[in-house]
Amino acid sequence: MSAAETIAQLKAAAKAGSLSSAALSGAVGWLESGALPADAVAALGDLVARGCWAEVEDRFYKGIAFGTGGMRGRTVGRVPAAGEVDPEGMPLRAAVGSACLNDVNVLRAAIGLFRHVSSVQPSPRIVVAHDVRHFSRHFAELVASAWTRLGGEAHLFAGPRSTPQLSFTVRHLEAHAGVVITASHNPSHDNGFKCCLGDGGQVTPPADAAIVAEVGKLGPAEVADFLEKDMTGVLTVGPEAEEAYLARLVAGAVDPEAVARHAPRVVFTNLHGTGDVMVVPALRRLGVDPLVVDEQREHDGRFPTVPSPNPENPAAFTLALRLASEQGADVVFATDPDSDRVGAAVPLPAGGHRLLTGNEVAALLAEHRISALKDAGILPAAGSPNAAVVKSLVTTPLVSAVCARHGVRCVETLVGFKWIARKLERWARRLAELAGPEAAALPLRRRAPLALRHSCLFLLGAEESYGYLADDAVRDKDANSAVLMLAEYAAVLRSRGRTLLDALDALHLSHGAHHEDLLNLTFEGAEGAAAIRRIISSWRASPPATVDGSKVARLTDYERDEVIDAEGERMPPEEFLVADLADGRRVAVRASGTEPKIKFYSFTRSEAADADDLPAARERARKAALSLRSWLEADARRRAR
Repeated sequence: MSAAETIAQLKAAAKAGSLSSAALSGAVGWLESGALPADAVAALGDLVARGCWAEVEDRFYKGIAFGTGGMRGRTVGRVPAAGEVDPEGMPLRAAVGSACLNDVNVLRAAIGLFRHVSSVQPSPRIVVAHDVRHFSRHFAELVASAWTRLGGEAHLFAGPRSTPQLSFTVRHLEAHAGVVITASHNPSHDNGFKCCLGDGGQVTPPADAAIVAEVGKLGPAEVADFLEKDMTGVLTVGPEAEEAYLARLVAGAVDPEAVARHAPRVVFTNLHGTGDVMVVPALRRLGVDPLVVDEQREHDGRFPTVPSPNPENPAAFTLALRLASEQGADVVFATDPDSDRVGAAVPLPAGGHRLLTGNEVAALLAEHRISALKDAGILPAAGSPNAAVVKSLVTTPLVSAVCARHGVRCVETLVGFKWIARKLERWARRLAELAGPEAAALPLRRRAPLALRHSCLFLLGAEESYGYLADDAVRDKDANSAVLMLAEYAAVLRSRGRTLLDALDALHLSHGAHHEDLLNLTFEGAEGAAAIRRIISSWRASPPATVDGSKVARLTDYERDEVIDAEGERMPPEEFLVADLADGRRVAVRASGTEPKIKFYSFTRSEAADADDLPAARERARKAALSLRSWLEADARRRAR
């Protein structure tokens, strides 16, 4: 079917009510550009000829946009067009569509990013990484090729690498930008474009809006000349840069001697993703020889052994827990495809395993990191107001309690690790101004006194969504270093005859049994996006007076209210609401910036009288959170209509 014939049928479908005006405009605009490759025109023609109007709607009802983690979307359609998959269902070409992650949209993002960076930096340098997903290498090569053809310098990794390694390498090579092709822990049909500037952190205002504006100026016609790759000018990230990141990971251990002497038995799975590239050699350098789940070590964008490559999903641990049971492991780790998130599981005294939540790991790491730095004499025994843990607003309040007991600050940020990275960048600049530009590159023991005197010593960054960081040489969550931190803590506890579960018990006895719950409601496609908007708008226009039988004592709207953080800085406006209830519980509401979801966070706490009361206290907190979940879901379904 020709482009003209396809356009005629699209218009007829819209007139008949089978296609929205937005989808019609998007599809016709792409076809009339005359710049689509023949296979893309044929794919769209095939969907139209078959009357797959819902699929056409989902592919063109909007343009793909930057969110909190960059740009993500389907790269494999729900209903594949002819030529997009082989007879066995293996993707051959990225799905055509303005709302999809494909060659055109990747190039729009890459060229828009180049225009923004080159406006202040002639011949800018970029580092490009990619994970193992469908078309990830291809998209990465498209980015690198376009960058060099536009007059920049591009460094591309030789194979799949993690998001945190990309962040480190951007800083290490003094690049002006970085891109990693990944959809993180999303399902296998997705892919994404995640970018950073020279600080290595995800893009924040005002740069994000400026990049979006540049991307918005570009359509298929403007990127058509770059669809053909030219790799002759692209450089490969060299072994020196790779070794620098690995060495930095290993150097992050505060007590490497304890790790080597009391090495825990570790099971590790990379869930077919990039985690094995650095986690395995880093652990071995510390004296820990991990047991790797062989069935999941092969890099495979289909993620064939798991329903979802997400360490937040218990099913992702099935094979790892089987191996852990067979080998008597002390701790089990699973990293997501781009190795920025990590999940952990530990054995139970009576048998079986318990998966730690992201909030529990955040609290454990806060306790470990602060205690270890004190024991090493790097942090004063009484703490310091110039030392801080940074966490998102939806991460457990238990972290704040741990910080208060240790005499250090807990700084809260909006959701998204980019806001944590922005704090790190501000502190690093202050340190450079007052202690010299070389101060930030000094080893921790030499840097810490300067940071405590002139700026702020960064101790840990944490998000409840399984993201952690303890080294500001990286400006994104780093599962590779988090594995090493947890392995170190397990070794230290082992030297004392204790376990990670014992450490968690101690925190709950000291600060109350905390329980957090996350309700994810997914609404796919154009109608789903509209439902999410209705829920958020309704909460803002008609907020509930009571939630689950408890009066709303305070509702904070971060879009409208002026909220000041622990450093006296106003938090940027964002569509994010927090309801504090009269009975002490808390609820937070936000739409995901990277997935078709609306998220409801619940926070509860129950005091434990003593160790014997701890199980009952945890159950009280759990039931209180589940009651909130039930109320919130029913309320959201009603508001969605």
